[in-house]
Amino acid sequence: MTGDCYITTPIYYVNDEPHIGHAYTTVLADIVARYRRLQGSEAFFLTGTDEHGQKVRDAALENGLDPKTQADRMVVRYLSTWKTLNISHDDFIRTTEARHVRLVESVLQRLWAKGEIYFGEYEGWYCVPDERYWTEKDLINGTCPDCLRPAERLVEKNYFFRMGKYQDWLVGYLSDHPEFIRPASRKNEVQGFLRQPLGDLCISRPVERLDWGIRLPFDRRYVTYVWFDALINYLTAAGFQSDDQMFARLWPNATHLIGKDILITHAVYWPTMLRAIGLPPPRAIFAHGWWNVGGAKVSKSTGNVVRPFDLAAALGSDAFRYFLAREMAMGHDADFSDELFHRRYAGTLANGLGNLVHRLTSMIIRYCAGVVPEVRSVSEQEIDLRDRCMRLVDSVFENVDALSLHRALREVEAVIRDLNRYVERNAPWTLYKQGDFEAVRKVVYTASEALRLVSILVHPVMPDKTREIWQCLGWRPDGELTEGLKWGTLRPGSTATRRPPLFPRVE
Repeated sequence: MTGDCYITTPIYYVNDEPHIGHAYTTVLADIVARYRRLQGSEAFFLTGTDEHGQKVRDAALENGLDPKTQADRMVVRYLSTWKTLNISHDDFIRTTEARHVRLVESVLQRLWAKGEIYFGEYEGWYCVPDERYWTEKDLINGTCPDCLRPAERLVEKNYFFRMGKYQDWLVGYLSDHPEFIRPASRKNEVQGFLRQPLGDLCISRPVERLDWGIRLPFDRRYVTYVWFDALINYLTAAGFQSDDQMFARLWPNATHLIGKDILITHAVYWPTMLRAIGLPPPRAIFAHGWWNVGGAKVSKSTGNVVRPFDLAAALGSDAFRYFLAREMAMGHDADFSDELFHRRYAGTLANGLGNLVHRLTSMIIRYCAGVVPEVRSVSEQEIDLRDRCMRLVDSVFENVDALSLHRALREVEAVIRDLNRYVERNAPWTLYKQGDFEAVRKVVYTASEALRLVSILVHPVMPDKTREIWQCLGWRPDGELTEGLKWGTLRPGSTATRRPPLFPRVE
């Protein structure tokens, strides 16, 4: 994923507050967007909320509210959580906004006029929590294959999108564009799904059964199926039919980050809808794994919800962001526990990075009169360390392009360990006692400059803590942060500042 990008998260249902699954996708998108900006590219980052449909209506009834009030209250919780987690979105869309309603109605009218939508009768199984239709063969002992909750038998007249006519086209597109769905295991899953006949998609609900949604412009007795409504949000925010220049710039570079549970809706429903509208698919769809607690996927129904706001409050939002990015190998599931979170905090952050920052700041103050020292000559080991850091810059961005953040951070951690070993091996405290002040300056400057460069590479992950590191070293970015990704940017004479521990130790 090189060059400018339009990066999106799914839009989240407002039937309940955000949990670790929502936080992971949003933090992941934020980190990728920040890395793209660090490379000097434009990154337009979209997130938002899905506010129509039966789940939202049912949650509102349980809470004694009307659906819009339910949505308004839950949106505040999402926005508050994203602010706590330092999410740098460029747009936050709500599907109840007038701009989105207008576009959905326009798209529906356009498809109806083209004959891509027809009236018929649906008979089959329906999962209320997931708002998904299933065939008999999809069910697992009468339950939804995704959430394993009972499916309901439905027979009713509805409107259908002619999705099946695009099956051959989609099969060919996936074959011709192997990078469209990532990782490869998810592409294989979609290709397996498409080996069976692809039926047409029911895109309406009768108002007498569900009145919370966008009405069909050609038949006000029906509201739009929530997924058909929700997927169009990516076009709304990109400026489709409202800002032609913006849309031409963003849409060819769109990357959707999603959880694997909504892969089919994004990789089958959505491309066929776009084909019918007359638009190309997004550039890429990346489906990550699930967060599990006690061996089960995090969900409200199982009662194992992990609340990101609480975790960020406990050990800091940057530590939580780092944990999310580091622990999940892209495309695979990951386990969460308080023990794992605290272990990563104590081992990698407090004892690794935090310890390095503290000892280097202390050495600048104690051995170099509080200012970054000037170095007259370096040895082979300093040159090797410099080259190692510059190779790290390339490697981190290569891994980010592959959406392998865990690998990028693993390599950063290896360099941090090497920096700590470099300091231990050269022992500036001993050199100082021996009166070899030039050697002290050489070790202190080299390690400090390497720390500064590494801190820029983790800035998209931990934007607040890395700024604290720069304050400790007395470094201020000149112009774009990208310019700091060069060796020797830490100026001799900069004043170091002693600060509280970067990652305070906790029991």
